[in-house]
Amino acid sequence: MWDVRYSSEEYIYGTEPNDFLREMAVQLPKGGTVLSLAEGEGRNAVWLAKQGLQVTGIDASAVGLVKAQRLAEEQGVRIETVHVNLAEADLGEARWDGIVSIFCHLPPTLRKRVHRQVVQALKPGGLFLLEAYTVRQLEFGTGGPPDPELMMDLVSLGEELAGLNIEHGVELVREVREGRLHSGKGAVVQFIARKPV
Repeated sequence: MWDVRYSSEEYIYGTEPNDFLREMAVQLPKGGTVLSLAEGEGRNAVWLAKQGLQVTGIDASAVGLVKAQRLAEEQGVRIETVHVNLAEADLGEARWDGIVSIFCHLPPTLRKRVHRQVVQALKPGGLFLLEAYTVRQLEFGTGGPPDPELMMDLVSLGEELAGLNIEHGVELVREVREGRLHSGKGAVVQFIARKPV
């Protein structure tokens, strides 16, 4: 599905980073290592690399990652990309200064497993930053999956990411303008948590 979705020349979610990421990325350590989950066509990874971070983007779509590398080259930065399905990915242990999850919607069982890996994969003091749609997004129909099971909320995130200290957590409605497929009023959860030192 994602290879087909990313197959056009158009960057379907645009080439600019996610607004929440842009606002909060200052909390990531300068020059640190950052993993971006479900990176897609590269907009977030490339922007993070332009901030001086060492970025690895992983995604199940080889087509999306080719576009991500092209965008990085056009923007004059380097990113690492790894073609892997999150169901089979090993995020490592105490490996990353930051992990970013922007609209990475997964089935509940897989999401819980990935979030457990996130806790293990962060270095002490490492930061996890997430924005995702909540179930209320189904009222708006301006992006995201049509399945309520794939949506997230603060309560479940707190449970799934036990072991991290929550620094910021809010559910809100905001304008999301990210290319053709995220366009309009969106119901989101924004979440930042840190691994204890």
